[in-house]
Amino acid sequence: MKHKIIWAVLMVVSIPAVGWILYGYFSGNRSTDYFWRTTTIEKGDVSLMVTSTGLVSADTTVEIGTQVSGILSKLYVDYNSRVRKGQIIALIDTTILYANKVDAEAVFERAQAQLSGFKKDLDRQKNLINGQIIPQMEYDVALTNYEVARATVKSMKAQLDRAIINLRYATIKSPINGIVIARNMDVGQTVISNFSSPTLFTIVNNLSKMQVQANVAEADIGEIKMAQDVEFTVDAYPNEIFIGHVQQIRLQPVNIQNVVNYTVIIDADNADLKLMPGLTANINIKIKHRSDIFKVLANALSFMPPYEYIEKNTLFSDAEKKIWYDKIVLMSRKLISEQDSISFIWLKKTDGIYPVKIVKGISDGVFTEIKGPLKEGEQVVTGINQSASSETNANSKNPFMPKMPSRNRRM
Repeated sequence: MKHKIIWAVLMVVSIPAVGWILYGYFSGNRSTDYFWRTTTIEKGDVSLMVTSTGLVSADTTVEIGTQVSGILSKLYVDYNSRVRKGQIIALIDTTILYANKVDAEAVFERAQAQLSGFKKDLDRQKNLINGQIIPQMEYDVALTNYEVARATVKSMKAQLDRAIINLRYATIKSPINGIVIARNMDVGQTVISNFSSPTLFTIVNNLSKMQVQANVAEADIGEIKMAQDVEFTVDAYPNEIFIGHVQQIRLQPVNIQNVVNYTVIIDADNADLKLMPGLTANINIKIKHRSDIFKVLANALSFMPPYEYIEKNTLFSDAEKKIWYDKIVLMSRKLISEQDSISFIWLKKTDGIYPVKIVKGISDGVFTEIKGPLKEGEQVVTGINQSASSETNANSKNPFMPKMPSRNRRM
């Protein structure tokens, strides 16, 4: 009985002691049991882009209409037909137009005959007035009739010229060399020329040179400059990147869904004729570009380790703890607010992580340019994992990283 009491007392005393020892062990080492998620400092390029959408169109597009009304009697070209400047592409029935021309000729000839008669009468009245045979009033009447007849001849001549021109307009010719991309009328349809001329054909002059009309929001238009490099894709060829350059910035504002936009014209080469008018383009205009610089994932610049790690980690001296805490936790915020280019990153070493003051440059939203005492391949901490098995390099296995497809660049 006595032995049982002794064992019970020992158990009561030993269990809290063991628990206190384990608590002290884990709490004392908890500060070093961190599993850092890291990314690698790389050397490469970073570009700051303005994104937009737009439509692909030909460099020069001409809509061909008609200035006379009538029945479309003949079509000499169709979709995708290649035409030359001056080539006949359509004909409007000329029956009425020819009759108008003949009528105008007859009216003009009658006006000429009347003018000739009034001229003879004026000559007679002139001889009579010189001999003081007739009064001045009769001569004035003859002179007035002659001048009116002469004006009538000019008017009838203008009507005849108009009839000839209208007859000529019935033969529709191509004004440029190019390709027919649209035909809006068929043989037998009546074409009515009114205040707006109907469009019969749409012709583009050169599909090997295209342009993209991009809509750029007013918040970004100040960054757009002439001759800036542009990359864009189209849904028809999602794995190809097309290259262009800013050619024009139009000053006319366009309101799209209560947002003011400006049209930016982008020239693009289309030697293989893959780009077609009307395609929707997803556009990236390069505002700034840095080549052969150090870059790191953007979220590495926002990482800050727990204060307990700095305070309790035995790898740091008390002086380092105070300096780092004051400088990083407090001063960094003040520096960043005063000068956005100053920031800190945490490099992972074999014995822990250490802060490094850097100057950040441009960012494309994924990578950020950094400058400082850095080396390519160094590991930068981006976060904390729950266990060692989940410790990964953010460059290769970060599920939130966008997947960038490999694309062929076309100049």
